[in-house]
Amino acid sequence: MRVCFDVKHLYYLPQYLPVFDKLTQQDIQCEFVFYQQENESLQSICEQVIHAEGLTAFWFGGWEDAFKFYQQQKHCWIIFGNLVSDIQQLHQFSKTALMQHGIGPKNCYYEVSKNATTVRFVEGEHRLNRLESLFPDGNFVDTGYAKLDPAFNNATQAVCIEKMGLDPDKKTLLYAPTFYPSSIECFAKDFPQEFNNYNIIVKPHFFSLTKKNYRRQKKRLTHWQKSSNVYLASTAEYNLVPFMMAADVLISDASSAIFEFAALDKPVIWCDFYHLRWNYRGIFKYRFERRMDEDMAFFHQLAHQVKSYHKLMATVENALADPSAKQSERQTITSNLAGRTDGQCSLRIANYLIANV
Repeated sequence: MRVCFDVKHLYYLPQYLPVFDKLTQQDIQCEFVFYQQENESLQSICEQVIHAEGLTAFWFGGWEDAFKFYQQQKHCWIIFGNLVSDIQQLHQFSKTALMQHGIGPKNCYYEVSKNATTVRFVEGEHRLNRLESLFPDGNFVDTGYAKLDPAFNNATQAVCIEKMGLDPDKKTLLYAPTFYPSSIECFAKDFPQEFNNYNIIVKPHFFSLTKKNYRRQKKRLTHWQKSSNVYLASTAEYNLVPFMMAADVLISDASSAIFEFAALDKPVIWCDFYHLRWNYRGIFKYRFERRMDEDMAFFHQLAHQVKSYHKLMATVENALADPSAKQSERQTITSNLAGRTDGQCSLRIANYLIANV
C-alpha cells in the first residue's frame, strides 16, 4: 500500500504529518509531492523540513507535471489539502482524499467539495451536516481535525518562551492574523510598545511573509520584530500548534486559528476589523461578504469581539482576568466545528485509508 500527500504549500504539513506518523507506524509506504519554489529561501526551507521530518519527497514544477506523476505511479491513495483539477481522471488510477488545510470561516471551506474526492475527512457534526446537505452525492467522514492531535496526545511541545528571548514572567499574546482579509494594516506601528507588559508572538499567515502582494504586511511585521517583547515566527516555523500551546490568549481575525485555539480551551480575541482592498469596500462590500461564510457567526459566540484596534487593550485585559469566560461556548462550538479532541483524529484517518484500499 502506498499513500502520497500533495503539499501545494508548506503550511499543509501540520495537517498531514500526524496521519503520516500513524501510517508509517503500520508500515504503510508514504510519499510527498512538493512544488518548486521561485523563492530560493523558501525552497531551502522546504528541503530542510523534508530532511528533518524524514520524508520521501518528489519535486515538480507545477500541477501538470505532478498529475503525470500520479497517473504513472498509481498510488492507493493521494491526499490533498485543497481543490485540484482533473480529479475524475485521477480516479482511474488512485483513490483521493481531501484533508482541508484549515477549518476557518471562508466560503472556500465548503466550495472545495464541488470537485469530489473519493472521501473528504471533516471536523464535527455541524460541518458534516452542511457538507452532506450541499453535496448529497459526496462521501464525508467525521474524523476530527488531525492538526490538533499533537496538542492533545503530548506528541509535540510548546515553544520555549525564554529561548525566544521573551520574559517567562509575562503573559503571552499570540497574534495570528490571516493574509486577507487581514487586520495587520489596522494595528498601530507601535503596537509592541503599547503592549509592553506582555510577550507578543506574531505568527502571520505564510503568504504575509512570502507573497509580493503582501509586502506591506511583511514590512509592518518586521518593524514590530525590532521590539524586545516581540517574537516574529519565521517562514520555517510553519506549524502554529506549538505557539498556541505556549500562549495565554489568541488575537486573530478571519482565521482558522480562532477555532483551533478555542479547541485548546483558551480565550480568543476576534479582531472584527480589516484592511480591505478598494474593490471590497462600499458598493463592493458584497464581495467581502461572499468571501466569508455564515460559520463566521460562531466567532460571536466563542470569542471576545473587538471592532477597532483602540479597544484591543481593554479586551485583552478582560480576557486574561477571566479566562473561563465563554468556556462552555468554546466547548460546544469546538465539538461542532473542530470535532473530537481526543488526540485520535489522525488514527481514524489512517485506519480509514487502510481499510478502504
